[in-house]
Amino acid sequence: MASQPETLIAVAVVRQSGRVLIGKRPPDVPLAGFWEFPGGKVRQGEQPEEAAVRECREETGLEIRLEGPCEEVVFPYQHGRLRIHFFLARPAGAPAAIQAPFCWAPLSELAGYRFPPANRSVLRRLLEGDWKEPAV
Repeated sequence: MASQPETLIAVAVVRQSGRVLIGKRPPDVPLAGFWEFPGGKVRQGEQPEEAAVRECREETGLEIRLEGPCEEVVFPYQHGRLRIHFFLARPAGAPAAIQAPFCWAPLSELAGYRFPPANRSVLRRLLEGDWKEPAV
């Protein structure tokens, strides 16, 4: 059996003032109803870092500044094998209104949201305080 091709995904874990930016996946997509960080497919010729910034802007309306990579996860979902690059980020510039379905969730409440399984280790590390939020 041939191995499943990987889809390259870039995700921005955007933190600000003890909160993190998340959105609920719509009903007509894989993993519908799960919560997620902003992100999506890396385009041809694009670096994962560029894709994380672009996807966050397109999905939420928020400009971000990446702080660096936090984790890379390969996960075999039923709908395909994903290679996900997670990046820590924070808002860049003036505060902006966030586009629905995205919202700011307190880090202290993150365990109450249902995220896709590939996010498990990133969520654990966020909840355990592995990544300290930088001073503004």
